[in-house]
Amino acid sequence: MKVEYTEETTVRKSLAFEIEAEQVDGEIESVARDYARKARLPGFRPGKTPSHVVRQRFKPQILEDVAEKLVNKVVFDEIEGRGLKPIAAPKVVDLKIDEGQPMTFRAVFETLPIVELPEYRGLPARSRAPRIADEDVDKEIEGLRENAARYEPVEGRAVAEGDHVLADVSWRPAAGGKLRRNENALLEVGAEQTHKDLNAALVGMSPGETKTVRLTYEPTSEAAAAEEADYTITLKGIKKKVLPAVDDDFAKDLGEWGSLAELREGLHRRLLESDTRRADREVKNALIEALVAKASFEVPDALVERHMAARTENAARGLALQGIDPSKLSVDWKKIHEGQREESVKAAKADILLDEIARREAIETSDTELDAEVARLAERYRRSREAMRAQLEKEGDLAALRARIREEKVLDLLKSTATLETE
Repeated sequence: MKVEYTEETTVRKSLAFEIEAEQVDGEIESVARDYARKARLPGFRPGKTPSHVVRQRFKPQILEDVAEKLVNKVVFDEIEGRGLKPIAAPKVVDLKIDEGQPMTFRAVFETLPIVELPEYRGLPARSRAPRIADEDVDKEIEGLRENAARYEPVEGRAVAEGDHVLADVSWRPAAGGKLRRNENALLEVGAEQTHKDLNAALVGMSPGETKTVRLTYEPTSEAAAAEEADYTITLKGIKKKVLPAVDDDFAKDLGEWGSLAELREGLHRRLLESDTRRADREVKNALIEALVAKASFEVPDALVERHMAARTENAARGLALQGIDPSKLSVDWKKIHEGQREESVKAAKADILLDEIARREAIETSDTELDAEVARLAERYRRSREAMRAQLEKEGDLAALRARIREEKVLDLLKSTATLETE
């Protein structure tokens, strides 16, 4: 067997193979005999079909099986023997195989680049102190009031703007599709989140009345088209929202605080902790950008594609969480996928750099650190540590969690050695 190794780029490599005709013919004969044992052809008893008949009748399938068998054997043996570490399965190209001829093909794959780390200590970044204003606390309290609101029935009149209505709603895309229903939906008439044409249709309706209206939704991106849907609304009741007063009794009813002052103090503390984490993430993101800007190396397409796929899947998942079927939208997902390339190249480059810094600094995730993070997740999702770990292991996320902890430790190092300009 002849093998030629070529470094096409700093990350793209190839192995060109030529396997002797004698070995190929031997494998063809072996596979043909196996076919003969299983073949059921007219005029021949089971297992008694002559080899040359089988080879003629099933030649394309036999050659395909032989090619697959030989490729799987020689490619991975050669890669392992040379100490190469592809980041994805090799792609076989230019395959040629026939009886009495050498089999030739190329296995193309990518490896991580050899990285010359730029100076990663003393990276510049802007930082800010966490800040929470009284208005932020007020906004949280308003959210708690909304959650504690009660709705009192209104009788003797039609719907007016500002009312809340109880209605059965059904809809389907104007172009055709599955009919969907939402019974006992509570809608705020005139609210920004309620479609303006639906708001207009609801005003003036009376309980027991049914109305149909076509709604047009603006495209969510340049790659999408406007969507239309036909809605049928049956009004069941009109209600008035009553918010609780903001006082000590309101705070006590929430079950965690003994007074309004304690409520405000607790909310301020929570918001400050959240903004502290947000400010920390902003600095670390800025440091990643500064690090990537200083580095110059080729990024494997396989890593970029992984990031592009993940970002596109997240976009689709976000629509699904809103109750929108991504497959039903007139969206050019290929264009959206390709639109993620620039940021995905940066993200892949950051992955490589942070991993290289971790190796240089001997940064690893200890079992104790991993156990602590599993415990934190278990508390967050209200599960036992054992159940949380079992789920992570089953879904293959335990290794990813270990990697995230390691990366965060690298970012802590970058931040501790950074040149920070405080706002």
